[in-house]
Amino acid sequence: MPRVFAWEAGLARVDITPKESVPLAGYGGKTRMSERVDHPIWLKALALRDESGAISVLVTADLVGLSEKMVTRISASAMEKHGLARERLILNTSHNHSCPVTEDVLWLYYDFAPAEAEARNRYTGQVYRAYEEVISAAIVDLAPAELTYELGLAGVAVNRRRSRGPESRALPGPVDQDVPVLAVRSEGRLRGVAFGYSCHTTALGGLSINGDYAGFAQIELERSNPGAVAMFVQNCGGDANPLPRIRGKDAEAVSLAERYGLILAEAVNQVLSGAMVPLEGPLRAAMGETSLDLEPGLPLAELRERTPNLNGMHRREFEHFIRQYETSGEPPGSVHYPVQVWRFGEKLTFIALTGETVVDYSLKFKDTHGWNTTWVCGYNNDLLCYVPSLRVLREGGYEGTLGMWEYGHRAPFTETVEERITELVERLMAE
Repeated sequence: MPRVFAWEAGLARVDITPKESVPLAGYGGKTRMSERVDHPIWLKALALRDESGAISVLVTADLVGLSEKMVTRISASAMEKHGLARERLILNTSHNHSCPVTEDVLWLYYDFAPAEAEARNRYTGQVYRAYEEVISAAIVDLAPAELTYELGLAGVAVNRRRSRGPESRALPGPVDQDVPVLAVRSEGRLRGVAFGYSCHTTALGGLSINGDYAGFAQIELERSNPGAVAMFVQNCGGDANPLPRIRGKDAEAVSLAERYGLILAEAVNQVLSGAMVPLEGPLRAAMGETSLDLEPGLPLAELRERTPNLNGMHRREFEHFIRQYETSGEPPGSVHYPVQVWRFGEKLTFIALTGETVVDYSLKFKDTHGWNTTWVCGYNNDLLCYVPSLRVLREGGYEGTLGMWEYGHRAPFTETVEERITELVERLMAE
């Protein structure tokens, strides 16, 4: 009989529901203050220790994203308190658009009144404390466990680039409807499940706090599997939405988002009730960084000429670029792009990309490295910006070119973007 690999796993969750009305994240324009809570939002963590003694931690969050400043602080705390190497800490967010604003995430979106900024700052402190708590609690919870993996399918995601009117309907419509499922069991009891999907969490757009469809999926999984912690991992959903959506009718919109969550939870439960692949170790972790070049930005003279005629977010964007010219000579011509790879023996490779990655990256790396053994997720580390494939970059549009200014970047990526990311992934896979 084959030897069972001796994993230890720990799970934890910490409630990050705000305690007051706070500015809501995700949508640019007028500041939206929360008016109610539909259900709690969470940080959740899975800690793993393999036979070598190395500890690795995956943290998921019902947040729109993290900034580089936040990632640096959270990872430094994990290293100081637990000796957790940076490559062994993956910070994923669901890209929830019904959560509070934190720190400087998407900072160009907002123009806060002093009281709104103070509420944002108080909530940011709550989130930092919660990250420390959830990582510590998951490590304390480490106990012998069996890890298994398998894929399901769910038909919630639609390629949203085809949903923008008659001129968009001829665009390609790739989606990734795989539902990767990682189960943690001890003595036959399900202790936790991490599951992923490639789709924006934008079924909702009102003034309530909730986890969108991903939150409803986690609620249903924890209801139907008592005692288990359910963790949603956002995959490569940069160009996918749950469609159709309802706007302007909050009760109907919440009901539809819940239905999407129930569909996803059913896909996960069907996987959990069937045969799954046992995972062996060791868990090999690698991390690297590449530079993604940007096209030239607008000249300083043009920025100064156009700024007086702008308002709101667009004015803040232009003023930001003008400051960069004045303080640094010009806006930066590239962004740094980290990638992490976790390999669970030979049965599963977990590729963690940074930013709002489009679906092409998930499909590409699974096709290259194995559809049954490769899990590709975006929305790790810094939210950064949309990360288009070469195809999407050439097509243009919001995810390809037009969304860069709101993230503070001077211009779209050059056509080397997909090549650079692919080269880094392949290098890390070879380590």
